[in-house]
Amino acid sequence: MALRVLSAKSSAALDQELMSAGAFSIDQLMELAGLSVSQAVHKLQPLNKGRRILVACGPGNNDADGNCPAGPDAQTGGDGLVAARHLWHYGYQPTMYYPKQSKNELYQRLTTQLHALDIPFAQDFGAALAQTDHVVDAVFGFSFAGEVREPFPAVIAALAAAPVPVLSVDAPSSWDIERGPPPDGPGKAFHPQALVSLTAPKPLVKWFGGRHFVGGRFLSPAMAEKYGLDLPPYEGIDQIVEVPVEGQKL
Repeated sequence: MALRVLSAKSSAALDQELMSAGAFSIDQLMELAGLSVSQAVHKLQPLNKGRRILVACGPGNNDADGNCPAGPDAQTGGDGLVAARHLWHYGYQPTMYYPKQSKNELYQRLTTQLHALDIPFAQDFGAALAQTDHVVDAVFGFSFAGEVREPFPAVIAALAAAPVPVLSVDAPSSWDIERGPPPDGPGKAFHPQALVSLTAPKPLVKWFGGRHFVGGRFLSPAMAEKYGLDLPPYEGIDQIVEVPVEGQKL
């Protein structure tokens, strides 16, 4: 099975169209994306392999300002918050690393939901990493650009050297959507074991060699056709489907 990739420009346009012609709210899209992430974790890390999941979230929206751009690809930090709630209900023991919490009302509600479940928020990423079985990298998504700001350089370096599997959401943190891993810096050596692409794969999958899932079961056939995308063969109630990384159409 070969899936077409979605460029940065097309990703932004599709996100806007999902919110307008598609009539989706940001809450809906984030919930579906986070659900997809949680199902990918369950595939990769069944409960009998270890229940401790460390979820590392960026500023809430993949940028440094705490604003909330539209679309399922544009808020990896929020997707991590949603995924953690689902993982708790599955029987996992999530721990959050969320050092730059967004002031956006939507993200504050998601955080309140996690506090209601007594999900702990770690202050020391290294210490939390030493006590987990699996990591969800929801720090930066595909819209990341520019310099990696504190405290995230050390976090990305720790992810690159993590002794446990790492699942990245939409893009390995610090990777460029079109050009893949950065030529220098901590992200240069960061190659996670798994990736879940939301809506559709991005061009960066050309440089990715781990297990690859596509998630986000919300595209209509008409919208997929308009953007030249393939609807993956989701099975039953699954929100994700695993695809071979060598099968992407550039």
